[in-house]
Amino acid sequence: MSENILLLKTKKLKTKAINLQGIVWLMAVLGVTCSFVGCKSSKKVVANQQMKQTTDSSIVSLPKVKDTVNAKPLSYRPATPRTHDLLHTKLEVRFDWQKRHLLGKATLILRPYFYPQDSVVLDAKGFDLHSVKIITSNGQQEFEEDLKYQYDQRKLTVRLGATYTRRQTYTLEIAYTAKPYDLPKGGSKAITADIGLYFINADGNTPYLPQQIWTQGETEANSCWFPTIDSPNERCTQEMYITVANKFKTLSNGELVYSRENANGTRTDYWRMEQPHAPYLFMMAVGDFAVYKDQWQDKKVHYYVEKPYLKYAKSIFGRTPEMLSFFSKKLHYPFPWNKYAQVVVRKFVSGAMENTTASVFNEGLQIDDRALLDAHWDGIIAHELFHQWFGNLVTCESWSNLPLNEAFANYGEYLWAAHKYGNDEAAYLAQQELRGYLAEAETKQVPLIRYRYKHREDMFDAHSYNKGGRVLHMLRKYVGEQAFWRALNVYLTQNKYKAVEVHHLRLAFEQVTGQDLQWFFNQWFFRAGHPKVRVQHQFDSGILTLHTKQINDSLAVFRLPLKIAIWRNGKRQLHTIDITQATQTFKFKLAQAPDLVVFDAEQQLLGLIAHSKTDAAMAYQYTHEPTYKARMEVIDKIYNKEQLSPVLEKTLLTALKDKFWAIRQRAIEKLANDVHPQKTLVKNLLEKLAMNDPKTLVRASAIRALATLDKNQYQSLFAKGLMAKSYAVVGASLEAYIQTNAPDISEKIVKFEHYKALEVASVVANYYANTQPPKAYQWFEQKLWQTSLFTQHQLLQSFGLYLMNSTTTNKKKGIDLLTRFIRGQASDSVKFLAYQSLSYLTDMPEVEDLLRKLKKEEVNPELKKMYELVFQE
Repeated sequence: MSENILLLKTKKLKTKAINLQGIVWLMAVLGVTCSFVGCKSSKKVVANQQMKQTTDSSIVSLPKVKDTVNAKPLSYRPATPRTHDLLHTKLEVRFDWQKRHLLGKATLILRPYFYPQDSVVLDAKGFDLHSVKIITSNGQQEFEEDLKYQYDQRKLTVRLGATYTRRQTYTLEIAYTAKPYDLPKGGSKAITADIGLYFINADGNTPYLPQQIWTQGETEANSCWFPTIDSPNERCTQEMYITVANKFKTLSNGELVYSRENANGTRTDYWRMEQPHAPYLFMMAVGDFAVYKDQWQDKKVHYYVEKPYLKYAKSIFGRTPEMLSFFSKKLHYPFPWNKYAQVVVRKFVSGAMENTTASVFNEGLQIDDRALLDAHWDGIIAHELFHQWFGNLVTCESWSNLPLNEAFANYGEYLWAAHKYGNDEAAYLAQQELRGYLAEAETKQVPLIRYRYKHREDMFDAHSYNKGGRVLHMLRKYVGEQAFWRALNVYLTQNKYKAVEVHHLRLAFEQVTGQDLQWFFNQWFFRAGHPKVRVQHQFDSGILTLHTKQINDSLAVFRLPLKIAIWRNGKRQLHTIDITQATQTFKFKLAQAPDLVVFDAEQQLLGLIAHSKTDAAMAYQYTHEPTYKARMEVIDKIYNKEQLSPVLEKTLLTALKDKFWAIRQRAIEKLANDVHPQKTLVKNLLEKLAMNDPKTLVRASAIRALATLDKNQYQSLFAKGLMAKSYAVVGASLEAYIQTNAPDISEKIVKFEHYKALEVASVVANYYANTQPPKAYQWFEQKLWQTSLFTQHQLLQSFGLYLMNSTTTNKKKGIDLLTRFIRGQASDSVKFLAYQSLSYLTDMPEVEDLLRKLKKEEVNPELKKMYELVFQE
């Protein structure tokens, strides 16, 4: 599972006080986004993207963690007891698009797990049941009458008519209608809805939106569209017969065995999955997709996209075969399934989902070659692919053990980045992951493996994802390269097609290394929090003394095996230390004072380090330490200094030529915010970066910096940037050009009205909101229907500001349009932003009553809370 959470700037109404903190939190619950620059590709909660850049290395502060001493104890969450073993599921499904119903027949082969059973309990949410019967091997009904059952719209308890032992199987046939849209709506930050089966534009009346059906099973939502034992510790093989109109293509797990034309103009596709997997990994997608057919070895690798994006599908997904080779080789375990497909759907309720052999992705992946100049989607693609081993082949036995799925998928992103794009890119990703965890840890610190939680969806957080991935990296550093990969192979081989808990992972590592690793797993998987270490060093009489002090949130002391780098005369020496006490001192004999001391030289610790260094040492660190994180630590510290010494001024200018783009970009941001003593030199350097940097995001940052420093001097450069291929460069150039107040702005802006990319469309939207040209309303209306979800978010905010100052006629039309979004099939995030924009128009007499009515109509409790914060009575 993958997600993206960014923050929205919320406008304060003239007459209504808004709890901004509450809105931000609730928006995070719904996955609301407001900007989409270089979209993150992982499946994790990024709690606060605007967190200070220095949090991971230079500032140690007490977190604002909730007091849990007097909190009500959370219930213990065991693995689901297994009374039956589900062996096989056959589904025959067709659809009523107008009612948004699934008409199905499920045939389940089961046997008692150990003890004899005369009944079975299935998960089946919100069905109309038509018949429940036992059938024989030749398809005949076993008993004259249908079976007796009890059903509470959640659990179906079937009396089997006989007692079966664990050596006997029986076949249960259930005819039913699934009505997912009649179910109570739930969801979480990671998965914003939980009705399992989703109809997109079911009536075909929403402009520019294709008709689709897709499913989302994690955590326990597939039982909203077929009866099953909806638990991660269950496994079965699968068949699926999907009947659709001929114009649609289908996708499901396993292989497409055949397609059969029906007399009524429909078609039935038969998909078969012969290897067992968990029911939450079952999937189905229906739509007018185009399919790019790729291959890895002898296996099909297909990419399902909307037809306009077929020509870009290879550019978006085309590194998948290379990923398959890379992961198979590193794990010494070939890709375990018979095919791999990836499909992009509209209005997906998460970032992506790793269904066995067929991953589903959100619409943000559908971008063109110009957008791919700015950012790629390899991270999220690698994440879902690594799940095919970790999560699908070997599955967590309970949601308490979710990091066994998500931590590995998270780490898969890091592994691919290092392999394909180099260590700096991987380290940049690792630092973002650490920041995401530390941001969440400000208010929430829990163990990775949690047998107590309020709701299973709570497991999908920056602990399971971000922290889990970083803990695996520390484990790799501790045991060594060969042992790490050997242990993972043992773990996969011994537990394939099984459900596991974290002790299976520990035992695999102990089997390979011969070490007792209970301390590591207890500390990092079963204990909450992270170490905070204050470091001081001093040199005297040939002795370097290193003092460490842990100032952790609890009294617990972390054991920290680390490496220390000591630089003298341009040479780097590594020393291994093992911190085991709250306060500890280490001594090293040196012939002369060191030029630099680097704590955690491998930059692998999940925690906070405060280590004061002189300006000269920081400058030395930037020029000598090989890791990205060590270099970026210096630039981050420079960024937060109000006044720079000459040596740091020089370091900052040097960083403009750093080999890695993120450091160049960070240095640009600092130079744009400060008055540098060599302003002319700075502007010349920025001009070269704006014109020639190989990274488009750096070029865009340089353009914005020049607009801040001297916008009128670079008007021609901005005009030239409007012709770039990169959307990031075009968007930055257009924004900068507007700031120059050039007389031909209104003429130039017209050339960009048709752009759908957020980087450009958002600039046009802001300009039209401010200038109110006559055609603006028509442009907003068309773009709101045409663009993808993420661009839609930004445009809705600009549209609301536009309407505030527009004509009464446009306001009335805007009220109708926003109401249509709120009452339609839009995502919760779009509904909220439409409601917020509508609240800007309370000067119109009908709006307050409408806001009140819409709030009353809303059935999603979290969205209702957000409405309350926007419009308080």
